[in-house]
Amino acid sequence: MLLPAFANILALLSVVSCTRLAVHESRRAAPAGFTSLGAAPDSHVLTLKFALTPKNIPGLEQKLASLSTPGSSEFRQWLSKDEVKAFVQPSNETVSAFNSWASANDLAFTVLSPNADWVSLTLSVATANKLFGAHFQEFEHASLPQPITRTLSISLPAELVGHVEAIHPSTSFSTSSFGASRQIAPSARQRNLEKRLTVKRTESEAEEEDCDGLDVPMTPACLQNLYGIPTTPATQQDNSLMVTGYWSISPNRTDLSTFLEDYRSDIPANTTYELIKIGTDGVEPAPADAAVLVLEADLDVEYTVGLVTGVPVQFLSVATPSTEFDGFATALLEANIYLEGLDNPPSVVTTSYGLTETDLSESMTRKICNSYLALTARGISLTFGSGDGGVYGGHDNSSIPGLCTSNDFLVVFPASCPWVTAVGATQGIHPEAATNLTGGGFSNLFPRPWYQADAAESFLKGLPADFPGHFNRSGRAYPDVAVQGANLDFIYRGTTVHTGGTSFSSPIFASVIAMINDRLVAAGKPVLGFLNPWIYANMDAFTDITEGHNSGYECPAESVAFDAAKGWDPLTGVGSPIFDKLLAAAFKY
Repeated sequence: MLLPAFANILALLSVVSCTRLAVHESRRAAPAGFTSLGAAPDSHVLTLKFALTPKNIPGLEQKLASLSTPGSSEFRQWLSKDEVKAFVQPSNETVSAFNSWASANDLAFTVLSPNADWVSLTLSVATANKLFGAHFQEFEHASLPQPITRTLSISLPAELVGHVEAIHPSTSFSTSSFGASRQIAPSARQRNLEKRLTVKRTESEAEEEDCDGLDVPMTPACLQNLYGIPTTPATQQDNSLMVTGYWSISPNRTDLSTFLEDYRSDIPANTTYELIKIGTDGVEPAPADAAVLVLEADLDVEYTVGLVTGVPVQFLSVATPSTEFDGFATALLEANIYLEGLDNPPSVVTTSYGLTETDLSESMTRKICNSYLALTARGISLTFGSGDGGVYGGHDNSSIPGLCTSNDFLVVFPASCPWVTAVGATQGIHPEAATNLTGGGFSNLFPRPWYQADAAESFLKGLPADFPGHFNRSGRAYPDVAVQGANLDFIYRGTTVHTGGTSFSSPIFASVIAMINDRLVAAGKPVLGFLNPWIYANMDAFTDITEGHNSGYECPAESVAFDAAKGWDPLTGVGSPIFDKLLAAAFKY
C-alpha cells in the first residue's frame, strides 16, 4: 500500500510542478520552409530578451488620443522623455518579481532600455528548457546562413505571469536576416533590380518628356510640381529628419553629391547627412546583398536630403545581431531603444523596411508596436513603407505555395501598427493612380483605431458582398497616405538609374512632414508629431486616388486584391499630399 500512496504523491507533485508554469506562447508547427534538425544541444548558449510589463499602456493610448486629436485642449502638447517613462516603465512590483526570480535561479540580467522595460539573460539551452517548459530545437531555412534556435512553445513561471509580456527570440521564425528578401522589404532587392532597374535615357531624350507616363522617370522636380513641395530653404536646425537603415550599411556620400548636382542644383552639392551608428555585434551581409542594401540606403537619403532643402538629415545605421539571425526584429527594437534615450529626438523618422505580420511572435509584434506608441507620444512622426507585394505582403513572396490563388491576404508590419503612418505608392500624374505593388489591407492583430473608423467603414461598405479576399474586416486599416513610388530616378554607384517601391514613398512623405515642421517651429508652434488623427481630420488636404488594383507585381493582374475607391482605400489611404493645404491645416489648430 505504500507504493501506490507514494505514486499518488509523485503525481500530485507533478501536477503542482506543472501548475507553476503557464504557457506564454506557442505554435502548432514551424512556418513553411523551416525544417527542424532536432533538439538544440544542452550546452548551446542563448541570449533571451524579456519585455517587462509596463505600468500603463492603456493610459498612454488615451493620452496620445488627447494629444493628437484636433480640437483637444491638449492638442500637440507632446510629452517629455520622463513623462513617457512614467507610463511605460515596469512597476516596482514587476521589477521586484523579476529580480527575485532571477536571483532564485542564480541568473544575472542586463537592463537594455532607458525605460527599463527590456532586459536580457544569457543561459544554456538546458537551463532555458527547464525554466520555461520549452523544447528548443535547431531549424534550418534555405534563406538563412545557418540554423536558428527556436521553440514551438514557451511558458512562464507562475511568479512571472503578468510581469513579462514577451520573450525574444523564442517562437519567432522571421527569415529577416539579410538574404531572406521574401520577408524584409526594402523596395529594391536583386530580383527586383533584374526586373525593374534600367539605365536612364539621355538628357536630351529626358528633356523632351514631362513627368507623366509609366516609362518616364520621376524626379525631385516632378515631385515638387506634383505636390507643391517648396524649394525655400529650412531655417530651423533643431528640427531634424532621421532615416533608419540596417546591417551596418550607410549611404554613399558621393552618390548623394552627384544626385544633388543632377537634380537639386539650387542647393550645395556638399549637403550631406549625419551618420549615427549603433550596435557593435553586426553580421556582414554577402557582397551582393550588401550592394543592394547600399542601394536602399542611397535612395532613402537622396529622397530626403534632396527634397527637404536644408532640414538636417540623420542616417541611423543599426548593426544586425550575428548571433540570432532574426536580424530585423532585433534591429527594430534596438533602433527604438536608441530613440527612447534621446533628449531631443528627430521630429520625423522614416523606415523603408518591413516584414509579414506573422513572422514574429504575437507578443513581440505587439511590444514593438507599443514602443512606437511611446515614441509618437513624444511628438515624433513615424512613417513606414506599406510594402511592395500588394495585398500579399512584402515583395519577393512568389515562392510561397499558392500565394496568388489562395486569396489569403498577408499583412505588413510595422505598417500595420496603429501608431505609425503607413505610406503607399502611386504612379503617373494624369491621373495619379495606385501602383499594383502598393501594400495595403487590414491587420490581423491590431484593432481599428478611432481615428480611421469612419473612413475604413465607408470603404468596406462599398465592397461587393461576395468579395473573395480573406482579411480581418475589423483590423487596423493601412496605408494612411500615398505618394509616388514608381520609376523614380536616383544615383547608385555613380550611375543614374530608376526603380520603384514604397521605399521611395516613405522618405518622400517624411520629407513633406519635416518641411511643415520647420515652418511650425519657426513660428514657435509644436511639431506635427503623431500624424494619423490629423490626417483623417483633413482629408481635403490630399488628392483622392481612385484608380488602381494592388495584386502585387508578382501575381497576375487579375488576382484577387483591393481596388482604389473614392475616399480612403487600402492602396493609397486618404490620397497624396497637397503641400499648401497641409501647411494650412497644420497652422489652423
